[in-house]
Amino acid sequence: MAHSGAQNMEQVKHRSGFVNIVGNPNVGKSTLMNRLVGERISIITAKAQTTRHRIIGIVNTPEYQVVYSDTPGVLRPNYKLQESMLSFSLSALGDADVLLYVTDVVEKIDKNDQFLQKVQELESPVLLLINKIDQTNQEELENMVAEWGELFPNAEIYPISALNNFNVDRVQKRVLELLPESPPYFEKDALTDKPVRFFVTEIIREKALLIYQKEIPYSLEMVVEEYKEEPDIIRIRATILVERDSQKGIVIGHKGASLKRLGTMARKDIERFLEKQVYLQLHVKVEKDWRNRDNMLKTFGYKLD
Repeated sequence: MAHSGAQNMEQVKHRSGFVNIVGNPNVGKSTLMNRLVGERISIITAKAQTTRHRIIGIVNTPEYQVVYSDTPGVLRPNYKLQESMLSFSLSALGDADVLLYVTDVVEKIDKNDQFLQKVQELESPVLLLINKIDQTNQEELENMVAEWGELFPNAEIYPISALNNFNVDRVQKRVLELLPESPPYFEKDALTDKPVRFFVTEIIREKALLIYQKEIPYSLEMVVEEYKEEPDIIRIRATILVERDSQKGIVIGHKGASLKRLGTMARKDIERFLEKQVYLQLHVKVEKDWRNRDNMLKTFGYKLD
């Protein structure tokens, strides 16, 4: 009996919690997420709205489990897909044991007042991270810290550079101190709650964001139709959905050149991710106005109110 009592005490000491990363587009949330998790979980490009889903990355040790969430940048929605992206960000406020609100040295403090107000009303601890501090000087940074301090008197403020890994360790250390005592929420060997197919589609989408211009990458969605694991190779067949016929031509490119480039870039990254040789087949299909269609958005795992 004494033994089981000791075990119970051990269990109580274990710390677990949801640490959710929110903020406006392009402030470096995904770069920070990957730093904190120590793995490349979120795709990263210089374009806003790169992250569309709420993506979980889990850090485990015997004593704790930190469940980090990367969320889409907060924006005023223009179509249903963006409404879904915003609801992922709002849901992250609701279940955070610790909230990491990320801003940077470039954006204006009063951007997105409504969302800021919701953050101010939170009872859970808020760490306010001012990112990209390598792009400013000491005096400007001190002014920013003072301004944010007035706006969020209860938040702890940390100037960081996620890209250069500056001060991220201090944030990690503080997160662990703030985690509630709790048993783990996921298996101890879990890295994320998403299946492999999800990361395959994200890698393809990341390359599309890098290759295509203007509105094109925002009109694309990737679907893995087939994922076959053979002893020496993984065979993947994926479809790229576009909203209009004209977009299909652009995605394929002259004599298929753009699609081929996309396929090669994605395949190399997928091979790195899966640590195995990959055969990747890409097709392009028109799915009219999919970003505004509830049934399509549900199929792709977007959150609908």
